[in-house]
Amino acid sequence: YIMSKPWGYSLHMDLARCNDNIKNADKIVEFSTKLIKKIKMKAYGPPILEHFGEGNKKGYTLVQLIETSCLTAHFTEDVNSMYLDLFSCKEFKENDVVSMVSKYFEPDTISSHFLVRGV
Repeated sequence: YIMSKPWGYSLHMDLARCNDNIKNADKIVEFSTKLIKKIKMKAYGPPILEHFGEGNKKGYTLVQLIETSCLTAHFTEDVNSMYLDLFSCKEFKENDVVSMVSKYFEPDTISSHFLVRGV
């Protein structure tokens, strides 16, 4: 059985040497809220944001459920890096996500992989 349409879309991003917004809970929540609006998704409840870990693992973790799946991001304070994953059954534009990440976190480098999911 082969699906005629994709099941979903998945974006994986690694961001290096970001600004100090990765250490700011208010900025991370604001980023999540505005990103969800920009990609025309609907948040399912408020974002979950926790700060934990030790050494080079210390930082925030963000989880935002959306009606079509979820956004997750991990922030490592030791090297100011960010790791973002977004999956949705509803199509979104990779460039919209890249522009929001760049605006909020100003990374020196971005590595991203966009996948069309389905069988």
